Amino acid sequence: MGIIVLLAAMEAGNTQLSIPEAILLGIVEGLTEYLPVSSTGHLTVTQQLLGLTDTEAAKEAADAYAIAIQSGAIVAVLGLYRRRIATSLLAIAGKGPDPVAGKRLLVAIVAGFLPAAVAGFLLGDLIKEHLFGLWPVIGAWFIGGIVILLWPPAANRAGRALEAITWRDGLLIGVVQMIALWPGVSRSLVVILACLAVGLSIAASVEFAFLLGLVTLGAATLYETLDKGTVIVDQFGVSAPLVGFLAAFLSAAAAVVWMVDYVQRRGLAIFGWYRIAIAIVVAVLALTVL
Repeated sequence: MGIIVLLAAMEAGNTQLSIPEAILLGIVEGLTEYLPVSSTGHLTVTQQLLGLTDTEAAKEAADAYAIAIQSGAIVAVLGLYRRRIATSLLAIAGKGPDPVAGKRLLVAIVAGFLPAAVAGFLLGDLIKEHLFGLWPVIGAWFIGGIVILLWPPAANRAGRALEAITWRDGLLIGVVQMIALWPGVSRSLVVILACLAVGLSIAASVEFAFLLGLVTLGAATLYETLDKGTVIVDQFGVSAPLVGFLAAFLSAAAAVVWMVDYVQRRGLAIFGWYRIAIAIVVAVLALTVL
């Protein structure tokens, strides 16, 4: 706590993002990044409520920061899944307890990453210009909630283990993942549903969503930080974004541990109802307050 106070004092009056606001954004990012509710959608709404998008320069920085802050959630999953990741890396050298399965998983992750990476590179500016707003997010939240509730519950009960995934599965999942470039859709949601559709179990689907997210989010975060890092610093300073990173790391770790246990016991329905509810609430706020 003393470090946070010191950082706040160092940049008092020199940033449009306060330490409490950074902590709030970090918690929102961490809690929602790997849940099928869309972290980008939540951050878009939160930033508008905080007034961080009132000017063109601030909006540019806020949109970039919404992607850069994902690094906290990425590091959290790296820590939680370090053994699985180490196994896949050892498989490249033909080592580990099951190098064949490790290589197969690694190839599937790469195949899943490529479609969204290409689409994001080609369409990134258009997406930011036209889709980073309340109404696109509200629509995506609502439709995603309906999809979850209509998804057959039986699809969650059985399926193949993660070790059985193929590169074809990964490529199909990657194509579906492109839908998540629309803010509010949720990358985790479309990846989990795509995994279930190709026959993976719910546990394997959630785990693959986490692992694919490491690569997808990592690439997006690195690109955005290198491209817009100076914009973020100019508008928000250094200490507040760093505190936001720490908040995202801690909250993401808690959310991932909770989700893995919850969805195996109860399924995804709660997230469908949540998405519909928050879409209605934010729509009312948009029409009356925002």
